[in-house]
Amino acid sequence: MDQFMRRALELATLGRGQVSPNPMVGCVIVYDPEGAEPRIIGEGWHQRYGEAHAERNAIASVHPEDTHLLPQSTAYVTLEPCSHYGKQPPCADLLIEKRVGRVVCCNDDPNPLVAGQGFAKLRAAGIAVETGVLSEIGRELNARFFTFFEQNRPYIILKWAETSDGFIGATDSQPVKITGDLANRLVHRWRSEEDGIMVGTNTARLDNPRLNTRLWPGKNPTRIVIDNQLSLDQNLHLFDGSQPTIVYHQQENKVPTNHPNVIYSFTQSLNHSLENLHQRKIQSVLVEGGAALLQSFIEAGLWDEMRVFRSRMMLGKERLGSAIKAPVVQGALSSREMVGEDELTIYKNSPEK
Repeated sequence: MDQFMRRALELATLGRGQVSPNPMVGCVIVYDPEGAEPRIIGEGWHQRYGEAHAERNAIASVHPEDTHLLPQSTAYVTLEPCSHYGKQPPCADLLIEKRVGRVVCCNDDPNPLVAGQGFAKLRAAGIAVETGVLSEIGRELNARFFTFFEQNRPYIILKWAETSDGFIGATDSQPVKITGDLANRLVHRWRSEEDGIMVGTNTARLDNPRLNTRLWPGKNPTRIVIDNQLSLDQNLHLFDGSQPTIVYHQQENKVPTNHPNVIYSFTQSLNHSLENLHQRKIQSVLVEGGAALLQSFIEAGLWDEMRVFRSRMMLGKERLGSAIKAPVVQGALSSREMVGEDELTIYKNSPEK
């Protein structure tokens, strides 16, 4: 059983960066009559938001000569089949229509529009349902989706690069290139996988970033800028209208300059900004801000991952006069690897729910 669910989980990852705000879902259909060797007769995954779901793609992949085998087959699905009409019809209804014999799932769907109703439909139609298979791996796969519905905020990834002596940059207004080209390309891939990317006022002003995916094929994230005083120069790349941009500020009575594709939103706190992003269906945010913005997330406990690059270079005060200390890492070590000549360490936050 586990081998087929692992295959479904593997297929689900192929939708990464393409299906949000939907979850990544994979489906494997296995013909497994009693006393015979089970064999896969269909596979599919949710490939792109608005298009067919995993179950529909898996059933469509079954050879016409094998469709009569579906009543003696098991559909291994990584998430509860949907039970409502959205951009696609309900997958639970399709499984019932095709008389699939059994359904095995990793996780219940936390979306209130589903939340057990998919399983209830299947059982009411006489289809055997088993849940909780490799559930922890399933939750990890769709951590963004579960965080969005269970904690009512986006999944937060804090990313920074630091030198071997623990500095993140300098205060002399000169950007410092800490990591190598391979690490930079990886960051652009990460950007393509998340809904939003956030920076603070200082990073926007000093680095003038574009926050796009020019080094990796993929969609650009929504740019999110914390500019409490609305002090940023309107000629920065962030205001060029090339991709959706949200500016959070605290100037309640000040009317900002209008820009195409830029939304200005009054906010009272970091929590308030995350609530607003939740309302806008932004499920995940890669925070690439400076030390102050990163520290604000850390102190509030509002983060899920830290992705920290460490280079071999030194950036001590002797060299630049006033180097900026990197945040102190927290959480549980998840992985460590070399990316070119830079070390990448990932930490996970596991607060009590």
